[in-house]
Amino acid sequence: MNLGAFSISINVKDINKSFDFYKNLGFMIIGGNIEEKWLILKNNQAVIGLFEGMIDKNTLTFNPGWSGEGKNFDPYDDVRVIYQELKQSIPNLQNGISQDAGPGYIILEDPDGNPILIDQHR
Repeated sequence: MNLGAFSISINVKDINKSFDFYKNLGFMIIGGNIEEKWLILKNNQAVIGLFEGMIDKNTLTFNPGWSGEGKNFDPYDDVRVIYQELKQSIPNLQNGISQDAGPGYIILEDPDGNPILIDQHR
């Protein structure tokens, strides 16, 4: 199973202050919209998402069909295929899959309660 690009999604209190902080660490914007209070940042191989008011906890995030540069790549494991593989072995697996193709997501927690988001954008 290929989960796609990995990043950490960070719950921030002030998107502007957080962006300034990470910009000073050398991160550059590769996606998002600061007016909508979310940004995807990259520094070398490190990718982080800043989210103000969108997530409750810092979350491990995987994006099927996306590279570490935030670009589409093929072939990839569709989120529906990943869901079918996981649903038998992961309790309390939540999904936001509403169509036969395209975007969708899966939410689960590891044994220590850390949220994991498998978020397909394409």
